[in-house]
Amino acid sequence: MDTPRFRPLPILGALVVLIAAALIIVTVSRAGTPGDISAEAGFSRDMAVHHAQAVDMSFVARDASSDQDLRTFAYDIINTQSTQRGIFMGWLDQWGLPQTSTQPAMTWMSGHGHSGTPGVMPGMASPEEMRKLRAATGVAGEVLFLQLMIRHHEGGVDMARGVLKLTSRSEVRTMAQHIVDGQTAEINLMKDMLAKRGGQPLPSILK
Repeated sequence: MDTPRFRPLPILGALVVLIAAALIIVTVSRAGTPGDISAEAGFSRDMAVHHAQAVDMSFVARDASSDQDLRTFAYDIINTQSTQRGIFMGWLDQWGLPQTSTQPAMTWMSGHGHSGTPGVMPGMASPEEMRKLRAATGVAGEVLFLQLMIRHHEGGVDMARGVLKLTSRSEVRTMAQHIVDGQTAEINLMKDMLAKRGGQPLPSILK
């Protein structure tokens, strides 16, 4: 009677199944719904707040200026960033997450390139700067708006670049890249508008 030969194939097959199962688990985990303290959730919440101030600033500039080019530009920011803010809120709702967090702002970027003041989003105008903007008139008001909005856009670009390093979700990456591209182009446009009014940008916050 022949001695049964050792057959490694069933063992190898089992290993392949186990490895495949592990890969499936990892893939599902990566593609799953973001958690409450995820980079995606933090970015959505913080960028929604960031956009809200940009919209507020743009309403002030649009209503105070008689320059049609600046009024049109401010109106474009109002439309674009209001729409994007709605998308951020929609993501949080879709993910089953609250629209606010008990964690300080920018916690999601902690240790990932954010070197600003903890709890402070980059590029945001201070309450005092907002008071000055609301009180300013004429060309001086337009210059202040452009200076503050350039810095504000730089902050938005910084945040969008940050989430691009931390997420693999396609919808978040697409939006973040759109913000980087769109706001970089608008920064260049605002610098031209500022130069025509004899103004200079504030020191850049981008590295």
